[in-house]
Amino acid sequence: MRRLFWITLTLITAGYLFFWFLLIAATAGYSTPEAWLQTVMKPEIRHATGLSLLTCTAAAGTSLLLAIPIGYLMARHEFRGKTWVDAALDIPIVLPPMVVGICLLIFFQTSLGQAIEKVIPFTYTVAGVVLAQFVVAAAFAIRTMRGTFDHLSPRPEQVALTLGATDFQALWHVALPAARRGMLAAFCISWARSLGEFGPILVFAGATRMKTEVLPTTVWLELSVGNLESAVAVSLGMIVIAVLVLVTVRATGERV
Repeated sequence: MRRLFWITLTLITAGYLFFWFLLIAATAGYSTPEAWLQTVMKPEIRHATGLSLLTCTAAAGTSLLLAIPIGYLMARHEFRGKTWVDAALDIPIVLPPMVVGICLLIFFQTSLGQAIEKVIPFTYTVAGVVLAQFVVAAAFAIRTMRGTFDHLSPRPEQVALTLGATDFQALWHVALPAARRGMLAAFCISWARSLGEFGPILVFAGATRMKTEVLPTTVWLELSVGNLESAVAVSLGMIVIAVLVLVTVRATGERV
């Protein structure tokens, strides 16, 4: 009876993975290598690829810088209302992407938003692409870093404090070196999430060719003009990148 239970679970898992294999295989077999090469050589695609790599790295790096202090606070400190703060940190994860873009767009129409725009223009700019990616990716980085610190014993940090270290020194010299794998995982996850971001970018930064066009908006633009082969080629490239990121995360030993 117990063996039947595990066989059933295995079949369910295998069925789900096979379903995804069929989807990817069908997409990969839709076009030809020649068509993929032609797509890659397009100036618009190369620009979108380069801009995606740049903006995703900027968004992921900024997300990690924010995730480290927030993740450490949530893992190590108890305070009133912590449950509500924890829930609020996950809001970008559960919000529909288009809603995130609308919120950004409306905020930068306010007095404060317009004052910020006078210093750094965000609406329909590359900076806006980074901000739209960051808003969502940061939530994933924070969740990953909190999980990392939760799994690390606070004992070494407590010992450092008893030896005269400050809280910052305990974080910098003890906690962060121990959390380096989690930091890599948080960066990779937020980078991959930034790469796949579409809704907020489309609403807030637009999809102007050779300006704010990134890979997800490239897929949309190619589909909108009926160029399905190019959309498929770009989609497959994003799938490959996503797989490489997941392999990197698993290699760190993190489960996110």
